[in-house]
Amino acid sequence: MPASRPRILYVTDLAYPARGRRYCDEDIFLTSRLREEFDLALCHPRDAAALTDAFDAVVVRNSGPVLGYLDAYEEFRARALATGTPVYNPLTGRGDMTGKQYLLDLTDAGLPVIPTVGRPEDLHRLPRADRYVVKPRLGADSHGLRIVPAAEASALADGDVGDVLVQPYVDFAYEVSFYFVDQDFQYALHAPDPAARWRLEPYRPTAADLDFARRFVAWNTLDHGIQRVDACRAPGGELLLVELEDLNPYLSLDALDDATRDAFVAATTASLHRFLRASGAVRG
Repeated sequence: MPASRPRILYVTDLAYPARGRRYCDEDIFLTSRLREEFDLALCHPRDAAALTDAFDAVVVRNSGPVLGYLDAYEEFRARALATGTPVYNPLTGRGDMTGKQYLLDLTDAGLPVIPTVGRPEDLHRLPRADRYVVKPRLGADSHGLRIVPAAEASALADGDVGDVLVQPYVDFAYEVSFYFVDQDFQYALHAPDPAARWRLEPYRPTAADLDFARRFVAWNTLDHGIQRVDACRAPGGELLLVELEDLNPYLSLDALDDATRDAFVAATTASLHRFLRASGAVRG
């Protein structure tokens, strides 16, 4: 009899209305390729906690912002940690997986990130700007993000103590994203038009660009999983971190050529096999 194949519960919200992207297309493609080596079943994030026990591991992909199903996500996370269910990406991530606190931590550590504060009394620590960005600590996909005049920033932060973060508005040249699997760089994409975030084109990073991105991947200390490092090219020419996506980063696979897309699928497949062996979910 053939050896049994690992059973994967693949968590995605195929109907999530993402702006400028089609989550369903990406996950339909990726699962069609992963099925070559794994037994897969797809489920909505609200159903994940009830289904995990029937599978060797759970893969969280384009499941949408957890604010839309926070109760279900917290139940899933608590159950997975209590039962030792392997979750990919592992639940030890320090980036967006736990909200935006990491932006404060990285600011305090002096790393190249858009300066961020979380209390009105700390606004003086930010560079002076005409406009500021106010975002929820638990936000994602730009939900709740506001750009406000300087005069309003303090009042907003004071009214939502502990709930929002404040950053100076950066008039950047473009955004660029670096994609990693198991801390190995895979590809980079950039949006030449700042007003069209998801109109992406291939980007050839310099050695300095990769050093920048790898610094944050190393900081996150995830041995397994997919990460996306989002950055902007500041007016001074330097890169600044915008977000460290380590929960369910959209991959923009449709913007890749066939060879790069195939290489990414191969890297993800190999990563999942390593993760399953390391977690003890499968032998071999």
